[in-house]
Amino acid sequence: MIGPARRAAYALSQTARISWFFGQYLLAARLDGRAVPKNRVPSGLKTPDRATILADLRALMSRDFANIEAGCYRMPHDMVEPPRKVLRDAVRFFQDLPEVRRRRRGRIATEVFEERRAEGSKLPRYYLQNFHYQTDGYLSDHSAELYDHQVEVLFGGGADAMRRQALVPLHRHFRERRVAESRLLDVACGTGRFLTFVKDNYPRLDVTALDLSPNYLRQAQRLLSPWSRTRFVQAAAEGIPARDESFDAVTCIYLFHELPRKVRAAAAAEMARVLKRDGILVFVETLQKGDRPDYDGLLDLFPLAFYEPYYDDYIRQDIGALFSEAGLEIVDTTLAFMSKVVVLRKR
Repeated sequence: MIGPARRAAYALSQTARISWFFGQYLLAARLDGRAVPKNRVPSGLKTPDRATILADLRALMSRDFANIEAGCYRMPHDMVEPPRKVLRDAVRFFQDLPEVRRRRRGRIATEVFEERRAEGSKLPRYYLQNFHYQTDGYLSDHSAELYDHQVEVLFGGGADAMRRQALVPLHRHFRERRVAESRLLDVACGTGRFLTFVKDNYPRLDVTALDLSPNYLRQAQRLLSPWSRTRFVQAAAEGIPARDESFDAVTCIYLFHELPRKVRAAAAAEMARVLKRDGILVFVETLQKGDRPDYDGLLDLFPLAFYEPYYDDYIRQDIGALFSEAGLEIVDTTLAFMSKVVVLRKR
């Protein structure tokens, strides 16, 4: 059982978190002006109001704490971050905002492609883009240092809590296994943010962090440096350099909406290939159309405001059919604020 002091500490830290990041979201929106011009907004589009979003954020935090109380995972390891870091990240975010606004207004999303093409990059074309209109796409240390803060602002402070929902099926899975003899692969690990929660709960678990960006992998190495038994691999989700059935669990968080349809199918097949017969794939992604009808308008608006060339196709794709073709079947789906957690097993 969690005592009153720790309960109060969680409530205070998460309330402060939402206030901090949601406040920055509102300020950024004011500084940035309209993210989507009126003439580009579909007629009759309805989006949830601020009160609904804040209520849903509070519900997410309540679920997060209920999972902690139930023993599914520990309190967040970084509930209180150093004030200097918090302020530094906010300053960097707002300093970069004019560049994001410039690209959005000019619909400029090919800076990364033009630069890397000149360098002879061998990275996939779909990856060489200024996703979200962000500076350098995913291919600079500057981007890697900004990314987690940008995502928290976008989700009003709820991004980490949404990621932590993936720890619930992992808890159920590893409860019946020897963690020290198990292996987990995180596909498209990004900065390694999610894996810090995994390692904080399972320090003896062998973890492999896979990502296409060398810059984000370096950031992941820094974030995961307090823990041992971590490996880092630069590779694409559709070409995982690992043996068949070599992982007890695979996680994939916020990747598929940034992949073309054919690459999604290839990535699903690869994750199924490297997963053991009794393993699980924990897949966390944005909501899709119809998951929460009151949020459908927001899903339509998102790719117009933040450059996401494959998002509109993703939110309309049948995920069950996609994974079924790869030999995986859905055993559980849970909605969590603007995301959903899908748990799959091999047939």
